[in-house]
Amino acid sequence: VTTEIRRQAKAINFGIIYGMSAYRLGKDLGIPQKTARQIIERYFERYQGVRSYMENMPEVGRKQGYVSTLFKRKRFLPDLHSRNRNVRQFAERTAINTPIQGSAADIIKLAMIRIDSALQERALPGRMILQVHDELVFEIEANAREEVANLVQHEMESVASLAVPLVVEVGYGANWDEAH
Repeated sequence: VTTEIRRQAKAINFGIIYGMSAYRLGKDLGIPQKTARQIIERYFERYQGVRSYMENMPEVGRKQGYVSTLFKRKRFLPDLHSRNRNVRQFAERTAINTPIQGSAADIIKLAMIRIDSALQERALPGRMILQVHDELVFEIEANAREEVANLVQHEMESVASLAVPLVVEVGYGANWDEAH
């Protein structure tokens, strides 16, 4: 998969789940609006569970007063009952987004805790210095690179048991750019 295909796939997947219009998707991908509309239609035909999820989560939030992550962290959304259409629609998008993004945040934070503990327990010469979305950046002495990489990959991939596997790629470099 090329970098461009990955960028387009992310734009489509995240754009659709966040309620992006065909106009905006077309503009982001540099394609005609008609083509973007067809992509969205085919997406929902192929992934019918996504449409169901998007329709159900705001209702779940209205009934419960909140939505939650896989790890039961709650986000209260009183604006789901707002009379103001714009405010209500923002809360609806938040109800859809929170279980996804919130669960991803929970997973990376749990992995960070486990990795930090494991690094200390093994007295490895490295430290976590930065989180960027779903990436962790470490400073590691060269002689411990493989051991730390294996530890990080294992901890990140095993931090949660999901229906799909968590797959982690490890990169090396003198800086973040080189590691990509």
